[in-house]
Amino acid sequence: MENIQHPINDRFRGYLPVIVDIETAGFDAKKNPILEIAAVIVEYDEQENLVVTENYSANVIPFENSVLDPSALKFTGIDPYHPFRLSVTEKEALAKLFKPIKLAVKRNNCSRAILAGHNPNFDINFINAAIERSKIKRSPFHPFSTFDTATLGGLMYKQTVLAKIGKAADMQWDNEQAHSALYDAKQTAEIFCKIVNRWKHLESLDNKS
Repeated sequence: MENIQHPINDRFRGYLPVIVDIETAGFDAKKNPILEIAAVIVEYDEQENLVVTENYSANVIPFENSVLDPSALKFTGIDPYHPFRLSVTEKEALAKLFKPIKLAVKRNNCSRAILAGHNPNFDINFINAAIERSKIKRSPFHPFSTFDTATLGGLMYKQTVLAKIGKAADMQWDNEQAHSALYDAKQTAEIFCKIVNRWKHLESLDNKS
């Protein structure tokens, strides 16, 4: 794919933000499996505002000998072995997401992706553990640096809970869909775009004053 007209490489020091959310069967990245994973790609539009351009998701089969915490399953409402989930292995899920992410990194002239999420240390730890189990040689993501919408939301909207940030940003919020990886990733991506674009607007006003 050819490079786009407005690449984002100069905005985040050569990194392409990709918003990620996962749902898991516990809090231990080494023992508990990823059950759902979603990634949302954001890029510049014609006015160099950040917008959502692509999203990808997968339901994931628990890896062999993984531990499923019953309280985590109750919280997410996920039945890992439901026949209609159409689940794939960790390696297949990561490949499904990593391919378009790498293409987006290339067309934006970026060096690699950087994971953006809500309390993203949790997500990057699980993804890194899945990468190691899957023996994937190169991740598109920086291995430890992330952008955190909890911190950005506290700065811009005086809120740190994802739903409360969304409401402060005048977004619609469906509690029934919350805690689905794709829904949460889309909502987090919209929040991230709103914050970046609002900051750009404030910078413009400051430069004019």
